[in-house]
Amino acid sequence: MTIRTHILGFPRIGAARELKSALESHWRGDVSEAALEAVGQQLRARHWAQQRDAGLACVTVGDFAFYDQVASHIQLLGCEPARFGFDAAQSPLSRYFTMARGAGSDADHAGCCHGRHAHDASGHALEMSKWFDTNYHYLVPEFSPLTRFSLACERLFDEVAEAQALGHEVKAALIGPLTFLWLGKEKTAGGSEFHRLALLEQLLPVYGALLDRLKRQGVAWVQLDEPILGLDLPNAWRSAFESTYWQLNQVGINILLATYFSPLEENLSLTCRLPVAGLHVDGIRAPHELISVTDWLPAHKVLSIGIVDGRNIWRTDLDAALAVLRPLAARRNGQLWLAPSCSLLHVPFSLEAETDLDGDIKSWLAFATEKLAELALLKDVLAGHPDDAALAALAVSRRAIAGRRASPRVHRAPVAQRLQALSPTADRRDSGFPLRQAVQHARLQLPHFPTTTIGSFPQTPAIRAARASHHRGDLPAAEYQRQMRAEIAHAVERQEALGLDVLVHGEAERNDMVEYFGEQLDGCVSTRHGWVQSYGSRCVKPPVIYGDVQRPAAMTVAWTVHAQSLTHKPMKGMLTGPVTILQWSFVRDDQPRATTALQIALAIRDEVQDLETAGIGIIQIDEPAIREGLPLRRGQWDAYLAWATRAFRIAASVAQDATQIHTHMCYAEFNDILPQIAAMDADVITLETSRSDMQLLAGFGAFQYPNEIGPGVYDIHSPRIPATADMVKLLQKASTVIPPANLWVNPDCGLKTRGWAETEAALRNMVEAARQMRAA
Repeated sequence: MTIRTHILGFPRIGAARELKSALESHWRGDVSEAALEAVGQQLRARHWAQQRDAGLACVTVGDFAFYDQVASHIQLLGCEPARFGFDAAQSPLSRYFTMARGAGSDADHAGCCHGRHAHDASGHALEMSKWFDTNYHYLVPEFSPLTRFSLACERLFDEVAEAQALGHEVKAALIGPLTFLWLGKEKTAGGSEFHRLALLEQLLPVYGALLDRLKRQGVAWVQLDEPILGLDLPNAWRSAFESTYWQLNQVGINILLATYFSPLEENLSLTCRLPVAGLHVDGIRAPHELISVTDWLPAHKVLSIGIVDGRNIWRTDLDAALAVLRPLAARRNGQLWLAPSCSLLHVPFSLEAETDLDGDIKSWLAFATEKLAELALLKDVLAGHPDDAALAALAVSRRAIAGRRASPRVHRAPVAQRLQALSPTADRRDSGFPLRQAVQHARLQLPHFPTTTIGSFPQTPAIRAARASHHRGDLPAAEYQRQMRAEIAHAVERQEALGLDVLVHGEAERNDMVEYFGEQLDGCVSTRHGWVQSYGSRCVKPPVIYGDVQRPAAMTVAWTVHAQSLTHKPMKGMLTGPVTILQWSFVRDDQPRATTALQIALAIRDEVQDLETAGIGIIQIDEPAIREGLPLRRGQWDAYLAWATRAFRIAASVAQDATQIHTHMCYAEFNDILPQIAAMDADVITLETSRSDMQLLAGFGAFQYPNEIGPGVYDIHSPRIPATADMVKLLQKASTVIPPANLWVNPDCGLKTRGWAETEAALRNMVEAARQMRAA
């Protein structure tokens, strides 16, 4: 047998989040471009060495990015939006960060922000959207009839040369041309007719030149990622694949076409027939298609099987994997490539640093580094020559898999009993929205265009230092609580001074909107260093849901009640919804996700009831992940949306009519699921809309969304200070499609990543915008 191993991509943030630290230091002006580039070079060299040491046939080059791989392709392919007005004097890295963070990011470098950067069409950052159904955010390319492509950046070729100089065999990894166009959006003036697929003809010669450069550099294989082959593609897009890859194949370099995240279904035979040298398929998301792919794929082509889960952190059942691989290898005459299902970008770096993690649970897990070892072990066993060390590792794996299946910590009888006893009406509020709205307005006495924020306020160095000290055991619990209460008082005082109408406690005590709850729920465990990149320098540490979930005690009530005691204005209770906790965690794979979501919903339901009993009149249950949880195939949407929206209603519907339930959603396209969003029956929904210039609201208006809406009026992911006039324009646009009586005024998202100076400046302008709207 000839078994080769490779990966589609590797976590780029580093074992200790070195990239995050370097990026934020650079943005503050403390680290030069050259120093930042040096950090990137060190990380790449280290990660390539890991891949070589794990016995991979080649190292993957092109998966590293300082912010986002799609943004890197925008620069590589020479299609930076003209609206930014870049000039030749601006460095490529500076332009790159401007596209990602907005034209006002210069002010962040200087450590200040004085509101001099207007929120105009040329300055705002590229939109963000979720990378398929993951929690990774990519920057959305902008296309117009004037878009032109060229081979405009040397970074990829320089990185190939770096790897080759270190003695590595290189496989370059790129986003395929059709997926790149699919991920973008049309941006045309005056509503002119244009479709981005029309740009394919001029894009392909640039991809051809790119492949030719790599070929001349001595690169033997290029991985072109085309995950859209797992989607329900329009005919025009499906038809474009054959001619596209016929043209690219003329370059004469080996192309490995990579698909992942979804079964190929009706695209299976098309994909197998494409004129490429090899095909990678996702054996985790589409195991039922492996035999068909093996039969359809011509014998002379390489077949790469994604047999290790690149999306989750559970140890691979190696015996089950081998049972899948052996007949496939036999059908391919012993020729097979093994890989993770997708890029390892979506899992943490290594278990090595998890010295505090429970031993049993740790034995059930595999992060990116451990997945490299799993690939090596599978290769050795499948090839038929495992040594003693490999056999010992296989025995350890078997014991861990058996231990997890038999563990009494996984299943809790009271949780199952509560689910079985759930009433059919448990997901319904007592009254319809019109009656609830009248009762809530009478209770809350808010003005038109009420102002609020999404929940979090800046996580200052002092807050982070106190949390870290408390986690280390250096700061006693009583002193930590005293400091956090002082931070809450500070946040409330500043909100009062700004004139906000509905306040939040600022979430000083919370490390993350999901991790905070995961730490307090039975059936979940948190890691110490299990960081995953969400976008740019933003990293999250997803909880691990390993067993049945229940709430042993109140999680937020004391903090919220304390905050409410400091003000006469309404204080929102802040919770994360069941689908978002599910979607942003590493979820157990031994029961349906719908069951786990319902368990979490009951835990949040208990918290809602306790907050209401404590006198909190507004409770926000954030569900930013409900759209991203959609299956990639539309045929599976109805089933998912049925249990996902029911889980939200189970969490919320314990509230009485006078308690106003809010939810928040961001960075996704919602127009195609508006009936289901309406069915969630939240009294108020707040949305990210500023980067899309309120375009998202058109669908809500056409649908005649019945409840109240808070469209975000400024982008919190950019340090730019929005002008009051710009926010008024956005609100005026919103009021043409949503009844003004149903409009709230708020930022796009939480403010934890911003500094206080820019936060207060932006919110002051936002409050003034609301006043002007009321006056009008």
